[in-house]
Amino acid sequence: MSANTRREAPGGPPPMPEVEGVTHHHVRVNGFTMHIAEAGEGPPVVLLHGFPQHWYAWRRIIPDLSAHYRLICVDLRGFGWSDAPASGYDTDTRVDDVLALLDALGLDRVALIGHEWGAWAGFMLCLRAPERVSGYLALNMVHPWPLHRRMLPQAWRYWYTAVLEFPLLGRWVLRNRPQFTRFLLRKGYVDGAGRDEAAVREYLRSAAEPARARAGEALHRSYALRDVAGLALGRFKKLRLTTPTLILAGEKDFVLPPGVLPGGERYADDLRVEVVEGAGHYVHEERPDRVVEAAKRLFGGGGGGLG
Repeated sequence: MSANTRREAPGGPPPMPEVEGVTHHHVRVNGFTMHIAEAGEGPPVVLLHGFPQHWYAWRRIIPDLSAHYRLICVDLRGFGWSDAPASGYDTDTRVDDVLALLDALGLDRVALIGHEWGAWAGFMLCLRAPERVSGYLALNMVHPWPLHRRMLPQAWRYWYTAVLEFPLLGRWVLRNRPQFTRFLLRKGYVDGAGRDEAAVREYLRSAAEPARARAGEALHRSYALRDVAGLALGRFKKLRLTTPTLILAGEKDFVLPPGVLPGGERYADDLRVEVVEGAGHYVHEERPDRVVEAAKRLFGGGGGGLG
């Protein structure tokens, strides 16, 4: 289905946002149907969104990057136009989903871009299956080896996750209090020019769907119960990141201040951090030019860095 066709079947899925040059496909993976939006030709680049977004979050980088690469913008389990199973929102299963997608598409090796929760899954994908990822661009997410002395003073910034991860409360808030989600989104956009009100309304609509509200709750709870414990216990220190990786951090990110990012270099062959001046929690929307430039530099301007 082309991006210029909006699906509006009675009782069916909501209409698809339009982005020129994008086509939409559904792939069966791990027992559920995953939606992907594709654009461009060339070496494949997989893009993993954060919360409460979906494939449409990449609309501002698609035009430039699709001139060089085949972009595969994934709606992760429970989000966008993918199915929302009752379970499977832990990071390991989400990584399984992406690997199953690569297998289904016949892709042995790809470049990877991830934002926030998608970026966390991206780190775990690189650690588990480094042979599948040629280069990784992580946006607005900490690496798996933050220094506790830097992270602990910033823990208060994650206050909102306590609301979202609490059983039954999280889904109720997402369904019935869209102003809470709107507050998080608006706080994430530091540059007013980077905030697209139509896109914000789309994210709010999607996040409030009953099955997706349940998925949002489950995502946050799984991270709190499993990944935070792993960070606290230093479980990831046994692992080494061999994928060339660049983190882009927003200078004014209300969730992840750049000061928490040093310290991961000792656990990686090639891990770099760059701070995007004046940007907040959504660098791909506020500064798409910086994301495109970083991707082309990391992956090879015409795809030459991918193999």
